[in-house]
Amino acid sequence: MKTAAGIGHHVALSVVGTERLQGSGYFRAKLAQEEAIKAAAIPGTILRATQFFEFTGRIADSSTHDGTVSLPPLFFQPVAADDVAAALADIAQGAPVNGTVELAGPERFRLDELVRHYLRATSDLRQVVTDARAPYYGLQVSDERALVPGDTPRIGATRFADWLARSARPVTPQPHLPEGISA
Repeated sequence: MKTAAGIGHHVALSVVGTERLQGSGYFRAKLAQEEAIKAAAIPGTILRATQFFEFTGRIADSSTHDGTVSLPPLFFQPVAADDVAAALADIAQGAPVNGTVELAGPERFRLDELVRHYLRATSDLRQVVTDARAPYYGLQVSDERALVPGDTPRIGATRFADWLARSARPVTPQPHLPEGISA
């Protein structure tokens, strides 16, 4: 089936855990987008990917207060952006599933441990503190599995260490000043 505009397969990118993170406006909007796609007459496939490796530094930045990164020990199974792009291309060329496909990286970590490793690899001097009550992007997450896929996701090929070896560039170590103070 094709629409008048010639669209025969609507492919959308969403996020693993969307339905479990409804305390966030971003995730409420993602869920609304998914529901609209599923309700539409155009056949479609939604690819829910875990967080990208490329967002690890931003996660650290969003959780930094007074030079310390506070993160909960949530399970985390990030994926390389290249693997997401390849999965989207594959899905777009295939038949619509009229539902959701999940994609995750090949390894599962704890969020705090992964960020700690990333900061060390990039020579970032910030310390990571594990705090079960710390927010994830400003959102309290009580389910430690909220950010990981279900039992049968597609698995990306890129391992975190391989991505880090070719992608992460050491930063020039600088002291992190308290919030509101600039150098």
